[in-house]
Amino acid sequence: MKKLNRWVYAIIGVIVMLLAGLVYAWSVMAKSIGATYPDWSQGQLSMTFTLVMAFFCIGALIGGIMSKKISPKIFIICAGVLFLIGFLIAGATGATPVLLYLGFGVIAGLGAGFAYTTVMGTISAWFPDKQGLISGILLMGFGLSAFIIGKVFAAVAPPGDDAWRGTFRILGIVICVVFIICSFFFTKPGEDFTPPAPKKQKVVREPATEINLGQMVRRPTFWMYYIWAILVSAAGLVLVSQASGIATQVGTSISPGTVATVVGLISILNGVGRVIFGGLFDKAGFRLTITLDMIVFVIAGAILIMALKSGAFPLIILGFVVGGFAYGGVTPTNSAIISDFFGRKNYAMNFSLINTNLLIASFASTIAGKLYDNSGSYMSCIIMMIGAVILGAIVSVAIRRPKA
Repeated sequence: MKKLNRWVYAIIGVIVMLLAGLVYAWSVMAKSIGATYPDWSQGQLSMTFTLVMAFFCIGALIGGIMSKKISPKIFIICAGVLFLIGFLIAGATGATPVLLYLGFGVIAGLGAGFAYTTVMGTISAWFPDKQGLISGILLMGFGLSAFIIGKVFAAVAPPGDDAWRGTFRILGIVICVVFIICSFFFTKPGEDFTPPAPKKQKVVREPATEINLGQMVRRPTFWMYYIWAILVSAAGLVLVSQASGIATQVGTSISPGTVATVVGLISILNGVGRVIFGGLFDKAGFRLTITLDMIVFVIAGAILIMALKSGAFPLIILGFVVGGFAYGGVTPTNSAIISDFFGRKNYAMNFSLINTNLLIASFASTIAGKLYDNSGSYMSCIIMMIGAVILGAIVSVAIRRPKA
């Protein structure tokens, strides 16, 4: 295929990320599924999200390891097929959540991981001069998915009927077809590629080092950042996985459609945050970026605590806006730090490893669900979210940009 303007590849990447990111719409989907199975606990439902995030990480890791051996086109096609199979299985869920765990959690999770790493590794290669910005733009698509698809899901499959089963099947077919079409645009730039010269001369910042995965894991700064990413990602996943329940606890008379819209604000601001924090990384570096991100997270937690204490639904809206923006800062920072700290030659493999922080962080959603089951209130979940960020602040002191 003839090489296109690099922003065309970016648009295709956003489309794929938009569909792959529907795993973040889980809190809306869980309402419809939970209404069909009222005997299932919040912990059982939350396990689905834990599984999908865990296998998302496994799929991303496999994609990164095999990125130099298998064409990105093949990975995108495989991702589409996995979504189709996974959603067909999830739609056939019976009296126990086993098929839901297998279809949505395991198989669709793997598909999302394949798509995620392939998009990030392939499309970002076209933007060596804008690593933070392109990471934010691509990840914006991933984050906005929960709002767009969550709204559609809530409209066509509201709690109280089994329409969610057919919706899963239709989504599986649509994703598979779109991924196959988009796969033809997944190509990496040649060795002779250079980004267009900017109107104002700009020096492209060179990575601190150019090292492979084996060398990277021997650097203490990698592990300090990895722990930070686990803690702050855990805070974000607590909010994402429990958002619908938090909103319902305060807005007891609010309609499911309105709740879905309010929950969707997390996705919208998540997308905005990914672009802004990605751009901030390019201009100001990692230290200011991660510090500001943690401050915003704590502010979001404080607002949600006030909302739960006062019963004021407008504070829920504000808390979700601020919390979504904060969570948006984590993923582009992951991507940009791997490129800036450890180089671009082995980016796909190195990035897939840092992305496995979600494998551990995903258990936060199950823990939060169990905290709610035991306490009957989401206050404990918000306190857990703030605690994770505070621990992250302590760890962040030890993160240093490596020296060659």
